[in-house]
Amino acid sequence: MKIICTIDPVNVDELNAFLQKDINTLFKERRQKDINLILEKNAAGIQMTCPALYESFLFDIQVINGTEIHIIKSEHYTDDVNVLTLEDIINNLMLSYPGRDNIDHIAEES
Repeated sequence: MKIICTIDPVNVDELNAFLQKDINTLFKERRQKDINLILEKNAAGIQMTCPALYESFLFDIQVINGTEIHIIKSEHYTDDVNVLTLEDIINNLMLSYPGRDNIDHIAEES
């Protein structure tokens, strides 16, 4: 799990809209495949899935206490090329969403 701690609060609706805007385009450009990712907002945050290829979620992004973004990768697909590509895209997008000046620190937890 990656934890991004921000200085200013993160709005889940804004984060969802930000990810929805670019995630599929970036993923298709990188993988050169017509694979659609689904982002669903829920009570805890946003869950990324691809039901056409995977049985469970790929990533679960939760906003905790407004200033912590927890990015949880499914343990079922850790070595999958699509998931590794998506993880890299998410990492880059998450640095730009809150803005580098708004990131207090980034931590990795298992």
